[in-house]
Amino acid sequence: MSQDRTAERAGIRAAMDRLLAGTPLRSDGALTVLSLAAEADVKRHVLTHRHTDLKDEFYARVRAQGQVPDSERKLRQELEKTKERLVEVLEENKQLKAEAEAFARIINVLELENDQLKGKQGRTNSVIPIAGPR
Repeated sequence: MSQDRTAERAGIRAAMDRLLAGTPLRSDGALTVLSLAAEADVKRHVLTHRHTDLKDEFYARVRAQGQVPDSERKLRQELEKTKERLVEVLEENKQLKAEAEAFARIINVLELENDQLKGKQGRTNSVIPIAGPR
C-alpha cells in the first residue's frame, strides 16, 4: 500500500474517531458517509469505492455504540411513512371496489328498466288510423 493511501486511511480513521466522539472539526457531525468524507477531507467516492472496508467499519462502530446511522434512520422513517400510505391506499382501493360494484348493480337495474320502458313504448306506439270527416 502506498504511503499516500496509508495516510488517507489514517485520516479517515481519525475522522471516524472524532465523529463517534461527537467532536467534529470539518463536518456537521452526522453519522453518515458524507459527514465522514467531509470530516476526513476526502471525496465521498473515496469511501464508497476505494475504502469500502472503512465505510463498513464506520457503520459497524456506529451500531456498536447503540446509535443508528442517519441514513438508516431516514430510511426507517421513510419505510414507516410508506407503510402508513399503503394502509391508506388499500382502504381507498377497498372503498372504490365497493363503489364500482354498487355502480354496476345500478347500471344493471337501469338497463332492465330501460328495456322494459322500450317494450311498453313499442306496444303503445302503433299507428291507429283516425277516421276522417264523413
